[in-house]
Amino acid sequence: MSDEMTVASEEEQEAPAAAPVDEAPEPAATETKAGEQPDLTPEELIAALEASFRDFKDGDIVEGEVVKIDRDEVLLDIGYKSEGVIPSKELSIRHDVDPSQVVKVGDRIEALVLQKEDKEGRLILSKKRAQYERAWGRIEEVMHSGQTITGPVIEVVKGGLILDIGLRGFLPASLVDLRRVRDLQPFVGQELEAKIIELDRNRNNVVLSRRAFLEESQSEGRKTFLQSLQKGERRKGTVSSIVNFGAFVDLGGVDGLVHVSELSWKHVDHPQEVVAVGQEVEVEVLDVDLERERVSLSLKATQEDPWKEFERTSQAGSVITGTVTKLVPFGAFVRVAQGIEGLVHISEISHEHVDSPESVLQVGQEVQVKVIDVDVSRRRVSLSMRQVAAAPPKPKEIEVEKEEPEHEAGPEMSTAIEVPQEILDAVAEAESTTVPGSAVADVVVADGEQPAEADASGGAGAPGSAEEAPAEPVVTPEAVAPTEEAEPEAETADEEVSLEAILQDLKRREGRSE
Repeated sequence: MSDEMTVASEEEQEAPAAAPVDEAPEPAATETKAGEQPDLTPEELIAALEASFRDFKDGDIVEGEVVKIDRDEVLLDIGYKSEGVIPSKELSIRHDVDPSQVVKVGDRIEALVLQKEDKEGRLILSKKRAQYERAWGRIEEVMHSGQTITGPVIEVVKGGLILDIGLRGFLPASLVDLRRVRDLQPFVGQELEAKIIELDRNRNNVVLSRRAFLEESQSEGRKTFLQSLQKGERRKGTVSSIVNFGAFVDLGGVDGLVHVSELSWKHVDHPQEVVAVGQEVEVEVLDVDLERERVSLSLKATQEDPWKEFERTSQAGSVITGTVTKLVPFGAFVRVAQGIEGLVHISEISHEHVDSPESVLQVGQEVQVKVIDVDVSRRRVSLSMRQVAAAPPKPKEIEVEKEEPEHEAGPEMSTAIEVPQEILDAVAEAESTTVPGSAVADVVVADGEQPAEADASGGAGAPGSAEEAPAEPVVTPEAVAPTEEAEPEAETADEEVSLEAILQDLKRREGRSE
């Protein structure tokens, strides 16, 4: 009996536990067909909704689907009680971008929670901040491993380029290529591969170098190519870039520098006067530095030296035409051939004294010059303008006339006296008729003496008084005939006066004899 009571008590204890299941009408009412979900009470529905909502915090990265795109914002469904809002400025690291160019409706993207609720109760998200957080971790790994990173060029800024590598990476202009690139605009839109050389998360600063990547990738091939270059050999290449101090020529993977002094034999102010980017040229290898991996080239070495040609065509003493290019205090430089200028020293400009070349010459003036000397080794030409122009006539010297002593007017004087034969005969006859011992004194005409007057009483057969009858002169041959030892002109004049007196006396005597 006791056993029956025990079984009964156990059945009674089990009965209350099974009763709620048998008596409850809800389970029977909520039974549904396979594949259908049961209806939920309002309390169950609220609990289910609260359980489905995610609890977001500022700075969390969430994933959602783009459901709407407006001009100023994009709506993203992230499973929250309302869509998240991504302002247009938070869509991309690019400035002033159209939201429709960044995302499309239906795209699933990541965004970072900036603000859980704004004043309007909206959830504010940022797509570029999520990319930024994701990119930093990837960039740090790339830098530590020494690998490269690739991204499109989105902007040209002062001093370089901006690459989109998940954040704004700065690529300096000097590190864009193996040589410095002056025009960066053509790189916009290109995918560039570069190495990360500097990283500062606090300052949001990432510095890239494409040149380091190019040097590393071309290092082996570059060394092999440099070893193949020999000094003095000529290679063809293409002008890759132009700088103020010269031009870089691509020889086929390796750039060599042609210094401005090696571009041409003539003076060059800027390399653009001789070459242009993309121009094919032939150059000569001057030097190869394997340690620094640098090549020095020359363009003028492939051209004929104009100095040697000038030396052949213009010898010393030849006269040529040139153009004045520069005036200096000590002379003027004259261009006499392409790339050749000679100096005309100030002393060789003119026959006359020149204080400064500017007073005689002007830049650009064409002049005739004479080649004095050509020194090819020193690249010097000495010229002269003075030796080309004719020397001006010398001024006549003023002669001071010596004052001659004044002479009294008289008959024309001569040093030689010729006595006619008739006179000599008459004189001889007169001497033969002269009475010896008369008072008439013999008058001898000597050099420089005047005839003396005879006494009045000595006249033989002379009519009139003694004063009117002059004494008959006696002319000696020495007094008449000319001698080699002639006396001065003054004494000759006295002789002629005496002869005139003799002639007059002879006439009077002839009249007397008649």
